[in-house]
Amino acid sequence: MSSIWVDLMGAEIRHYQGEKYRTRVAEAGSGEPLILIHGTGGHMEAWSRNVVRLGQEFRVLAMDLMWHGYSSHEPLSNDPLPTHAAHLLDLMDAANIEKVHIEGESVGGWIAMWMALHHPDRVGKIILNTAAGVDFGDEEVADDKDSGVNLLASRSMEAINNPDYPTMRKRLEWLVAAPERITDEMVEVRQKIYSNPDCNKSLKHVFTMAFVEGRHYDYCISKEDLARIDHPTLVLWTEHNPGTGPDVGKRIASLIPGAEFYCIDDAGHWPQWEKPEEHDKVVAEFLRG
Repeated sequence: MSSIWVDLMGAEIRHYQGEKYRTRVAEAGSGEPLILIHGTGGHMEAWSRNVVRLGQEFRVLAMDLMWHGYSSHEPLSNDPLPTHAAHLLDLMDAANIEKVHIEGESVGGWIAMWMALHHPDRVGKIILNTAAGVDFGDEEVADDKDSGVNLLASRSMEAINNPDYPTMRKRLEWLVAAPERITDEMVEVRQKIYSNPDCNKSLKHVFTMAFVEGRHYDYCISKEDLARIDHPTLVLWTEHNPGTGPDVGKRIASLIPGAEFYCIDDAGHWPQWEKPEEHDKVVAEFLRG
């Protein structure tokens, strides 16, 4: 297994100070801009295996979301999706980006859909990587909540309340198809982030909103919303995504006009980490096409 920081050699780790928010990014390359957005509880190191390779063709920025990592932790808000969109727009303005392609993993995909619906002029193509946040209404879809969101919720609360090595490893292992794919280094990186007092406070707020109060679900993307997305879209799914397997990804793709679908075998919720070469090839071909 390679090191996060060896993989990121050639990228610049920096902070953009926008009008309202401060954002930590790993940035590499030039060309059409591509922002990579992690999921709930994550940080830009989730993309450490992708930034430099994708940076050979694009200007790539992997970011820490608001309340995560070393981006702004204040102000706290009970309106997660609009706040994340405001943060993303603030970063784009600070980085002199008028229009951007977005790949979002999990909640990052939810943010990508929200941006496409509410700020369409600022968005190019979108990639929905095991995306969360779709409400299928009365339609029955295969959703095993015990192995999916419920297990994620319990492990997230354990990790933020007690960020020791065992709880952090358990939380990270939920993301992958095989537990040995989580490196000791990644566990230690997340331990350090979750142990930071400011980040710990803001992530407790995020996890409470998401897993206890369910505030995120006030902003779900409906089937009707999906039909209104007119940006070129790739729905990128995996064979072993916890809770919602490939059939869910295929259903999302079928509801977005013209969307493409691709499934990565032998991967869980983090295909960009587990199968980085395949992930980057598929993403680059989609953006190039």
